[in-house]
Amino acid sequence: MGQGPARAATASLQDIADQFDTKALPEATIFRAREIVTLDPARPTAEAVAVVGDRILAVGSFEELATAAGDQPYKVDTTFADQVIVPGFIAQHDHPMLAALTMTSEIIAIEDWRLPGRTAKAARNRSEYLARLAEANARLKPANEALLTWGYHQYFHGELKRSDLDAISTGRPIIVWHRSGHEFFLNAVAEKKYGVTREWFDRLTDSARAQSDFANSHYWEQGAFAVMPLIAPAIASPERVRSGLEFVKAYYHANGVTLGCEPGGMASKTMQDAQNAVLSDASSPFRFYFIADGKSITGAYPDDQVAAESERLLSWGRGMTAYLPKQVKLFADGAIFSQAMQMNGGYTDGHRGEWMMDPDFFARTFRVYWDLGYQLHVHVNGDKGLDMVLDQLELNMRRHPRPDHRTVIIHFAISTPDQVKRIRRLGAIVSGNPYYPVALADNYRANGLDPERADEMVRMGDVERAGISYSFHSDMPMAPGQPLFLIWSGVNRVTNEGNLRGPEQRVSRLGGLRAVTLDAAYSLQMEKDVGSIVPGKLANFTILSNNPVTVDPMGIKDIAVWGTVQEGRVLPVA
Repeated sequence: MGQGPARAATASLQDIADQFDTKALPEATIFRAREIVTLDPARPTAEAVAVVGDRILAVGSFEELATAAGDQPYKVDTTFADQVIVPGFIAQHDHPMLAALTMTSEIIAIEDWRLPGRTAKAARNRSEYLARLAEANARLKPANEALLTWGYHQYFHGELKRSDLDAISTGRPIIVWHRSGHEFFLNAVAEKKYGVTREWFDRLTDSARAQSDFANSHYWEQGAFAVMPLIAPAIASPERVRSGLEFVKAYYHANGVTLGCEPGGMASKTMQDAQNAVLSDASSPFRFYFIADGKSITGAYPDDQVAAESERLLSWGRGMTAYLPKQVKLFADGAIFSQAMQMNGGYTDGHRGEWMMDPDFFARTFRVYWDLGYQLHVHVNGDKGLDMVLDQLELNMRRHPRPDHRTVIIHFAISTPDQVKRIRRLGAIVSGNPYYPVALADNYRANGLDPERADEMVRMGDVERAGISYSFHSDMPMAPGQPLFLIWSGVNRVTNEGNLRGPEQRVSRLGGLRAVTLDAAYSLQMEKDVGSIVPGKLANFTILSNNPVTVDPMGIKDIAVWGTVQEGRVLPVA
């Protein structure tokens, strides 16, 4: 048997009614639907679900629930009579602040971005990219307002230097945010305005300087983290933050999300307060959780202060936002959209990968949090990076064995079949981004990677066959924050150009649905409360026009989202 969430047995409403004075019980609501996909193996489908307050009371046929209710007051809600109810979608790993800032910038990316009220069309080559950037500069008023653009990718758009940006404007600051979110490019005006000077650069750590090209004003990975505080006033103004987060709230609800999580976001109380201001209100259509960024804490504090500083973050949330206790995010190697992942054997074009946490620093941070009993969520993209992560996991298991540690391998871009076996043996689980092959396989098989590695990236088929619990995430804005689209990507693996890549790595439709519901909950240690439709769990449902488990696989992404039920609240999409 594979690893994964425990399932609750379905209880009968009659069992409850027989034990209590039903006249003294609160009113239940029985929702009827064309079909209910429960993800409970004891009763996989149903036609009605009874809810009391924010919890599920019972699941079954309408006749069973109505009969069992006896004298307990109840009402029947037929709003979903022609719809399909599935467990509430979980955005397992997304970045609301990053999505807020990028989605409100000038989007010039490698794919179309269809957003409410507009579509940002793709730029396919260097000439298209530079032309679009020049057009954006010409449109923006006043003349000295900073131009922030997101979506550039060197393998699609060609090399980008400071001189290219200076040619577009010598009066306006221009900041190019790479498609990966892990790199920045600046023109000379931006350097001057935001204090990106030689003196500043010379004070950086050796690793940050090594991941920077000061002459061309290009900063990546640790270099990008270093320059970010300087350019923050341009990319994260209060107005942009507020409007962007309002967009995020509406966008996730429109795509059926009832619960979200950000592992390892920016460790800033100011940024957290800004997110709380929009996402924490009781009217928010979803709860959103945060997980501490371990590298920020161990980078600033000695080992004996890590526990206290990590726990201090638990006070940062409020209302519908909160930090998850005893969970932490670590970073191994660089971003796949930058081709900065650490690769065994290197890249076909000779460039090298990068470490987001130097190996010694990673080992220390892993050990500290392991000994504190934390669940570790580890960003890793390359097979060499994955070797390092699994080596540390095995070392710490041998040194200090822990049951049910649920170490999460995040992103999981490039791996080998032997590494999948090792993940299984060590008791880790996987959270993959199934959009990587859709967006990148066609390009990367000719740039940087060989065709086999490109086609088999995010080998979730092997993970599913190994019986390893796996979830899907969008890492928004690395992929659209649309759970149905993630299922579609994992089930079909059809690229943006229409090619099937790595067919043996496709997953089942049931596995895909679990990956954005029950197994996503399991990865966050929340499977006892959410992820399936069984008595006692929170009444979190996503309401769809069709069943993603039985519809034609290519039609999954086109299923309409009616809305959600979030902790008993019926919330239609506006």
